[in-house]
Amino acid sequence: MKTIRRLLLPGLALALLAAGCRGVPTTGEKAARQDLAAVTARLPAPAQRSHSLPTLTADAGLSNFLACALLNSPAVESAFDDWAASVERITLERSLPDPKLTFQAYIQDTLTSLMPGLMQDLPGPGKRSAAAEVATAESRSRYFVFEGAVLQAAVDFKTAYYNLHFLDQRLRLNREMLALQTDLEADTRAENEAGKATLQDVYRAQIERDQLTTTVTNLADSRQSLFAQYKATLGFTPDQPDPPVPATFESTPLALGADDLLAAAFARNPRLKAAEAEVRRAEAAVAQARKTEEPDFSAGLQAETYSPPFYWPQVSMTLPVWRDKFAAQMAAAAAGQRGAQARLTAEQLKLMVDFAARTYDYREATRNLALLEQELIPKARQSLAIARAAYLSGRVDFAGLLDARRACLGFQLEAVQEQTRREITLAELSLSIAGVPPPGAPLADTPPAVSTTSPLRQP
Repeated sequence: MKTIRRLLLPGLALALLAAGCRGVPTTGEKAARQDLAAVTARLPAPAQRSHSLPTLTADAGLSNFLACALLNSPAVESAFDDWAASVERITLERSLPDPKLTFQAYIQDTLTSLMPGLMQDLPGPGKRSAAAEVATAESRSRYFVFEGAVLQAAVDFKTAYYNLHFLDQRLRLNREMLALQTDLEADTRAENEAGKATLQDVYRAQIERDQLTTTVTNLADSRQSLFAQYKATLGFTPDQPDPPVPATFESTPLALGADDLLAAAFARNPRLKAAEAEVRRAEAAVAQARKTEEPDFSAGLQAETYSPPFYWPQVSMTLPVWRDKFAAQMAAAAAGQRGAQARLTAEQLKLMVDFAARTYDYREATRNLALLEQELIPKARQSLAIARAAYLSGRVDFAGLLDARRACLGFQLEAVQEQTRREITLAELSLSIAGVPPPGAPLADTPPAVSTTSPLRQP
């Protein structure tokens, strides 16, 4: 019993000491935790998120809807959790292994010796810091994956919003043209009764009216699927009430010149930054592999509890003798570094190609839209009005009137298509390529984008 009592207090002291031990965080770990705290303050936990979402009304600005899409996105939440887990792994990698509480006893007829002790494994010099560097670089890569998920959620919402908005414009144009075609069909019947038009003209007018009626019905039906996409990008589940649609259209601003836009893309594109972080991780992995040939240590102390007390120190060291193992680790780390560098180069080339393609799409859509709105649509409307008057006076046949009506509707629908293409391209340029976060995005503080006041130039 005396022996047990002598063991209880030291054992309790050791337990309390172990419970109160804390490691020393690295500089990279401190920075990662600061970023995590900043994002956590802007991205509440799912249980509290419903109280922090902005109120959505038709009169609310597009920024409110965009903030709801970012805060309520499952893809953003998943990427955030992956990043948060990688931050915690930094602590795991830089920490010492848990100490070991040991007991050794000698028993013959009775207990003759009892030696409690404490052992601690000590990785070789620099091994924990090297492992922490690898985990820190991986955490940085995970952050940029999270940032990419935030920007992609913004692109998805804007794409759904623009598609839905311009579908309503197409519906409006087709309904206006259907009303006009109905009037033309009535005029044709009147002309036929007066002997100025053939029955074939009446049938052709009715065919055009029926085709437009079916087009309007199909467009109205397709609105359900586009609205479902719009609702999903806001993070609304099917059992939740339908969200409103912004009553006022808002375009995506892009106050960057072409050269500055490319510089901004190389400075903050999340895919590129994630690839750069992977290169840093691979370099840290090479440094970690070099530490493999260094030995690890263990140190401990045992105390003989019987009188007189004796203390038995213990020290051990690993023997890194497997040269092929060390060579394989170095070769694997070097191959990983080369692969990461190649992926970074490929990402840089892909970014340049995407930038060139999107800026061309933007310029082409802008030129086409200017031609349609300033030249073709006004002339097509005048041509239709002239053709209608000429048909009623017998100077133009019904085929000429139909061609004028089709050209007018076709140019207007083409203008809507170019507007849709232009707005989606602007969103992709600003978010996916330049990596410029929208206001209120739940991101950590990042280097500012290249500042400029010139608009995207068009030849």
